[in-house]
Amino acid sequence: MFHTSIVLRQTLSLRSAGGLCRARFMEGQPRGPANPFAMENGTVPCGEKRPPENQETTVTEGSAKIAFPSANEVFYNPVQEFNRDLTCAVITEFARIHLGAKGIQIKVPGEKEVQKVVVDLSEQEEDKAVLKEGADPAPGNQPRTATVGEICEEGLRVLEGLAASGLRSIRFAREVPGLRSVVANDASARAVDLIRHNVQLNEVAHLVQPSQADARMLMYQHQRVSDRFDVIDLDPYGSPATFLDAAVQAVSEGGLLCVTCTDMAVLAGNSGETCYSKYGAMALKSRACHEMALRIVLHSLDLRANCYQRFVVPLLSISADFYIRVFVRVFTGQAKVKASASKQALVFQCVGCGAFHLQRLGKASGASGGRVKFSAACGPPVAPECEHCGQRHQLGGPLWVEPIHDLDFVGRVLEAVSTNPGRFHTSERIRGVLSVVTEVGGGPKQDGAHPCAQLPPSAPCISCCPPWQELPDVPLYYTLDQLSSTIHCSTPSLLQLRSALLHAGFRVSLSHACKNAVKTDAPASALWDIMRCWEKECPVKRERLSETSPAFRILSVEPRLQANFTIRDDANPSSRQRGLKRFQANPEANWGPRPRARPGGKAVGEAMEDRRKLLQNKRKQPAEDLAQRAARLKTFPCKRFKKGTCQRGDQCCYSHRPLTPEATAEAAPTDCPQTPNQKAPGSGATTGPGVD
Repeated sequence: MFHTSIVLRQTLSLRSAGGLCRARFMEGQPRGPANPFAMENGTVPCGEKRPPENQETTVTEGSAKIAFPSANEVFYNPVQEFNRDLTCAVITEFARIHLGAKGIQIKVPGEKEVQKVVVDLSEQEEDKAVLKEGADPAPGNQPRTATVGEICEEGLRVLEGLAASGLRSIRFAREVPGLRSVVANDASARAVDLIRHNVQLNEVAHLVQPSQADARMLMYQHQRVSDRFDVIDLDPYGSPATFLDAAVQAVSEGGLLCVTCTDMAVLAGNSGETCYSKYGAMALKSRACHEMALRIVLHSLDLRANCYQRFVVPLLSISADFYIRVFVRVFTGQAKVKASASKQALVFQCVGCGAFHLQRLGKASGASGGRVKFSAACGPPVAPECEHCGQRHQLGGPLWVEPIHDLDFVGRVLEAVSTNPGRFHTSERIRGVLSVVTEVGGGPKQDGAHPCAQLPPSAPCISCCPPWQELPDVPLYYTLDQLSSTIHCSTPSLLQLRSALLHAGFRVSLSHACKNAVKTDAPASALWDIMRCWEKECPVKRERLSETSPAFRILSVEPRLQANFTIRDDANPSSRQRGLKRFQANPEANWGPRPRARPGGKAVGEAMEDRRKLLQNKRKQPAEDLAQRAARLKTFPCKRFKKGTCQRGDQCCYSHRPLTPEATAEAAPTDCPQTPNQKAPGSGATTGPGVD
């Protein structure tokens, strides 16, 4: 009975507290119309103030003006302005190609009135690229044009599957010409209300159609050829893996698919089994992890498209900041799908020296009558142990090993951005990144049938091998610091290593994914020969190396290739000489992915910023001040005092107390560095046991 009365009393107390909380909440509610940015369930925790109805933030980006609630209810990240600018530039050039095949010219604000020659990138639409001779493109012998903000009846149908605030869709409507419609879809009712508000704010209701639906179901409902979208943009929070199957079916023939991935921890090798479950490939921890992530996503897209007799053709693949972005075209063709196996490969990577080898899954060879014969590839290309350091190999992939860029298309985008730099706020960075992609690596291609194969390495052919380019036929790369740290030697300059490779007759280029990248067609044996030659100029203390270490085994072999480190003129890329913004520093404080949007989420205030700073480097030991360090050092005995040679007396930072036999056995001998009031002990000072 006594226990029952306690339970009833507690229940009544809780009900009273809940009623008081609801009463306080209802008293503070406005009696006007409901707030479109309010929480869906209409409740807030007791004691927490609800944001005012008119509390919102206005952001201007490009030609769009977006209003969204100050609370973290709808996702927005200003760092991805580069992503949105680049997407607008890519879709503009895609629209120029798509409408140019129909005889329609597009007009871009700020672009000079110059008629451009449009060449379609696909073999399937070659017959559409050239108008019939003598046929007028439009009645009255006047060329048809498409301008920004106007509906083009033969234009592109665009879908943004995860629109959030609708910023990207509104920018498409206000900055990209040649559009027929833009569907801004989101599964959140709050986000769709916000999209409607922003569409009215920017006066693009005639082009942008808000939609509330699951993005996958919406794309599955547009599988029919007549209902497909010409452009599909997917920019989810995290992985897009769950949307890829529907996306490759809902995009039109030759249509453009734009995909962003922000789950870089998974794609960069921190969780290989998770990467396999999402993308069907094992990611490895590697210095080339960002390019490997791009190739894994391309492999996943092509694999899903192959299920429906479709295949992908990459136009542009970018690794930037904390995400990757790929632009691919999707085509249908059973014969071309058969070649997909030969476009994928497994990667064998040594855990000791980092040398990697690729093993393609399929083999395509010529047969009689001009036919192509497909068969299984033979392998593996490596022994159980690495031939350079004797360590084992890790197996990763499959990943895409064909070119990840269409250099003609990238050149068109780069030209358009360069001639109209005022169009985008991040034009300077777009120019820098695309310049690295289109610069051709120095040195002739190692192919006997190549026109410049007979030229000496010091005089590369400029007509067929321009002096710089991110090599399209060379997957992955090494890094300068990786090669040097493996053999524990000083690091040569980037120009010295590039010059040595060019003198040896190999091609070499940079990579947009890493500023220290060395992308080359030289085998790993040639690279280690060059590093052995460099080590002879800057010797390593061999006695300090373990006989089982990769450095000892690599340096114990004499180089067969004599490297020449004389700087060559063509070793310095054009973008580097011009000082283009190729690798941008962090744009703002606490830079990185934003927290996921939450219904009724709190605004990012000072408390959250303080929490972020608190969690920064939480696994690292905090730095101690001089007083703490002096007190800690006083717990260790002085070795010189024990020998009777310490002349510092009370100024010594170590203890001069006589030791007991037990303490003497446990304590480690230490030297006398300078005292704390003179100077803190440096990194070379010997410390006692248990001290980092």
